[in-house]
Amino acid sequence: MERKKRAIQEIDYGLMARKTVESIFETFQTSKKGLSEVQAVMARDEYGDNTISYGKKTPLFIEVLKAYITPFTLVLIGLGIMSFITDVVIAAPEDRDYFGSGIIFTMVLISGTMTLIQSVRSNQAAEKLKSLVKVTAAVKRKNKYDEIPMEDIVCGDIVRLSAGDMIPADIRLIATKDLFISQSALTGESYPVEKRAEAIITKDSNETSYENLVFMGSNVISGSAEGVVIATGNRTLFGDVAKSLSTKPVQTSFELGIRKTSFLFIKFMALMAPTVIVINGFTKGDWMEAFLFGLSVAVGLTPEMLPMIVTTNLVKGATGMAKKGTVIKNLNAIQNFGAIDVLCTDKTGTLTQDKIILEYHLDLAGEEDDRVLRHAYLNSYYQTGLKNLLDVAIIDAAKTELNTTGIPYKKVDEIPFDFDRRRMSVVVEDPSGKTQMITKGAIEEMLSISSFVDFKGKVSVLTDEVKQEVLQKVNELNEDGLRVIGVAQKTNPSVVGEFSVADESEMVLIGYLAFLDPPKETTKQALETLKAHGVEVKVLTGDNALVTRSVCKQVGLGAEKLINGEDIMNISNDKLSQLVEKHNVFVKLNPQQKQQITSILRENGHTVGFLGDGINDAPAMKAADVGISVDTAVDIAKESADVILLEKDLMVLERGIISGRETFGNIMKYIKATASSNFGNMFSVLVASTFLPFLPMLPLQILFLNLIYDISCVSIPWDHMDKEYLEKPKRWQASSIGKFMVWLGPTSSVFDITTYLLMYFIICPAVVGGDFHTLNASQQVAFIAVFHAGWFVESLWSQTLVLHALRTPKIPFIQSSGSFIMTTITSLGIVIGTVLPFTAFGQSLGMAVLPSNYWLWLVGTIVAYLTLVTVVKRFYIQRYKELL
Repeated sequence: MERKKRAIQEIDYGLMARKTVESIFETFQTSKKGLSEVQAVMARDEYGDNTISYGKKTPLFIEVLKAYITPFTLVLIGLGIMSFITDVVIAAPEDRDYFGSGIIFTMVLISGTMTLIQSVRSNQAAEKLKSLVKVTAAVKRKNKYDEIPMEDIVCGDIVRLSAGDMIPADIRLIATKDLFISQSALTGESYPVEKRAEAIITKDSNETSYENLVFMGSNVISGSAEGVVIATGNRTLFGDVAKSLSTKPVQTSFELGIRKTSFLFIKFMALMAPTVIVINGFTKGDWMEAFLFGLSVAVGLTPEMLPMIVTTNLVKGATGMAKKGTVIKNLNAIQNFGAIDVLCTDKTGTLTQDKIILEYHLDLAGEEDDRVLRHAYLNSYYQTGLKNLLDVAIIDAAKTELNTTGIPYKKVDEIPFDFDRRRMSVVVEDPSGKTQMITKGAIEEMLSISSFVDFKGKVSVLTDEVKQEVLQKVNELNEDGLRVIGVAQKTNPSVVGEFSVADESEMVLIGYLAFLDPPKETTKQALETLKAHGVEVKVLTGDNALVTRSVCKQVGLGAEKLINGEDIMNISNDKLSQLVEKHNVFVKLNPQQKQQITSILRENGHTVGFLGDGINDAPAMKAADVGISVDTAVDIAKESADVILLEKDLMVLERGIISGRETFGNIMKYIKATASSNFGNMFSVLVASTFLPFLPMLPLQILFLNLIYDISCVSIPWDHMDKEYLEKPKRWQASSIGKFMVWLGPTSSVFDITTYLLMYFIICPAVVGGDFHTLNASQQVAFIAVFHAGWFVESLWSQTLVLHALRTPKIPFIQSSGSFIMTTITSLGIVIGTVLPFTAFGQSLGMAVLPSNYWLWLVGTIVAYLTLVTVVKRFYIQRYKELL
C-alpha cells in the first residue's frame, strides 16, 4: 500500500535537489549500473509509464450531442418545428412551403457543425504533445547503455545526455561536463542555463531554478551529463502542462453572451406567445387560429438569422485578418479579441525577438572598441565545441561590423569550457608567427586570471580599485538587462602544443561583451496603441527580474515593482486577486502560475487575452478568453492558440482588436435593433389583438415580413462602425439587450398603434365604403386585406429604417451613414415589401392594393418615428453610457 501511495504523490523537487546521489539511488532502488529488466518492470508498476495521458476521451456521439443540443440551437429547433407546422403540416397541400423551416434547420446544422469542429480541435494541443516527445534516449540497464524509446523510461533509470538531446523525463543530475540547457520553452528564460550535479541548494526555489535538476521538454545545448530519472509521464512538469491542455476549455465571454441571449429570447417567447394565444382565443373564438398566430409571434420575437449574421460577421472578420497575416483558428475568438481589456503576454519571443544579439563590445572605459570584437570573434570562431547562442551572436556581429575575411590568423590550440572555470580559451597565430591566447568568460573569472588591464591603449596593473570600477560598470550593464562576459588576451603565452589551464594567468583584460534579447521593433508602438484602445498589458514571464525590467523599460511598460513567482507561491487567491490588479509585471513564473493569474483576472471580471510562444505559455493561453501565439512559437503553443500572428509585426494585435470590435458592433447592431423592433411589433400585435375584431396580421404575413427583413440584415456584416465605438473594449452583456428592447421597442409600438387607428378608422373605411361592423362578409375580407397590407408595409419600413437609426449614436443619414452595401440592400428590401401588396403573390398572402393617400400618411409616420427613436436613443445613451 505504501508503494501505491507513493506513486501518486506529487514530486517534491526541492527535496530531490537537496538529496545526495546515494540517497537518490536508495529512493528509487537503483545504482550507477542502472536498473535490471525486473527492476524496470517494478518501477513501471510503481511510478507508471513515461507517457502523457490526456484524460478519458469523450465518445464521439457525446461530442455530437453537446455540439448540436445547446440553448441557442434548441430555440432554433423549436422555431423550425413551429415553422414546419404552420407552413407544411397545417397548410393546404397547394400552400405547403418548406423554405422557412428548411432555413432554420440549416442554421442549426451550421451552428452545431462549427461547434463540433472546435471541440475536436481543442484536443489537438494534447495530440501535438504526443508527437513532440516521441524520441529515444540513451539509458543504462545492467551497466550497459542502449537507445530505448522514451515511453519505456522509468523512475530510477540512469540516462546519458548529450548536446542536441531532448530531456526525456525529469532528471536529477549525478555527473555533468560543460552542460548548458535551454529551458526557454518551459520557463521563458532568454539564455541557456548552466546545470551541474554538484550544485549547492540553499533554499526552496522555483523548480526550474535548481541547478542539479533538468526537465522534460527542455533540451541540451552543449556538454554532457548523466542523471537519475525522478519523474515520468504525468508526474513531470511537462505532464502538468499536458493535463491543463486536455481540460475543458473555459467558457469565453462570447459563448456566455450567446447563451444568455438565447435564454433572454426564450423568456420573452414564454411570456408573449401564451399571452397572445389566450387573448386571441377568447376574443376571436378560434383557438387553432390563435395558437398558430401565437407561434408566429414567437417566431417574430426571435432574430432567426442570428446564427447566419454572427457566422457571416466572424467569417468576414477572419478573412480580412487572414489577408493581414493573421490566422483565426477559432471564429469566436474574433469577438473576444475586441472584448479584451487585459492582455497578458510572455516576454521571450513575443515582446522580444527570441534571438540573442551582441549589443555592445566595449573597452574598459565603456567605449565601443572593434579590437574587443575582433578578439571575441577569434575565440568563438576557432573553438571546436558546439557554439552556443553567445558565440553565434559574436560571429554574426563580427561579420556585420568587421572584415572577417581579412583577419589573417590560424588556430594553434584551445582549452575547452568547463563549469569550474566558466571560461574558454583559444590560441591563434598571425602570419608573423606571434601567438595569442584569447580567453572569454564570466567577468569574475576573467578578473581572477588577469593581472593587467588595457585602458585606452595603455597596459597597466590590475589594482583593487580598477577591479571595483570594472565590477561597477558590469553591474550597470546588468541593471539594463544585459548579460556581460569579459575578454582577455596574452601574447606569446608558452610553447606551442603544451597549453593548459595553467596558462590562463597573468592575462590582460581588454573589454566587455554585452548581450541582449532585444524587443521586436514594433513592440513599443503596439503596446502604446493597445493602451490607447483601453487594453492594459501585463507581462507574465519565467525570465529573471533584471532582463525583464530592461525589456519593459525599452518598450515603455512601467516596471517599478516586479512580483516574483516565489513570492506568490503560498498566498491566498483573495490576496493574489488584489495583487494582479495593482501590478503589471510578474517574473520567474512557472506554467501553473501563469495559468492561475490568467484565471484570476477573468474571475475579476476582465476579458483576458494571452500572447505566448512556449510550452510554458500553453496552459495560460487555454485559460484565457483568447489565446494568441506568434509565428516563431513552438507547435504546442500554436495548437493551444485561437489566433496566430504570422507576421512579426505586433501591430497586427491592434488590427485584430479593431476587427474584433467592429465584428462585435455589427453583431450587436443586428441583435439589439432586431430584438427591439420585433418586440415593439409583437407588443403592438398584443395590443391590437385585444381590440381588433380580426388578427392584425396573418401568421404567414408575419413570417414573410421577417424573411424580407432578415435578408436585408445579411448586409450588416459589411457595414462599418463609428470611429468612437472602436476606442474601448466591448463585452457581450445579455442584460443590455433586454434594457434596449424595453426602451426602444415601445417607440415603434406608438406608431404601430397610430397606424392601426389610421387604417381602421380612416383609410380602410374610405377604400371599402364603410366601418368594419357595417360591412357584409366579402367587404370585411377586403377591409382586412387593406388593413394587413397597410400595417405590413409600415412595419417593414419602420423595422428596416430603424436599423440605420440604431446603428450609431449620431443622427442617422446626417452625421453617420451606413455602408453602400447595407444602404443598397436594405433599400431593396423596402422596395420589395412596398410593391408586394400590388402583386398577385402579395394578394395570395391576404393583402390588397393600398390607396394613394396612404403613402403621405406613411412618410409622416416614419419621419415622426425616426425622430422619436433619435430622442429616446439620446436619453438611453445618457443613462447607460453606450448604445450598442
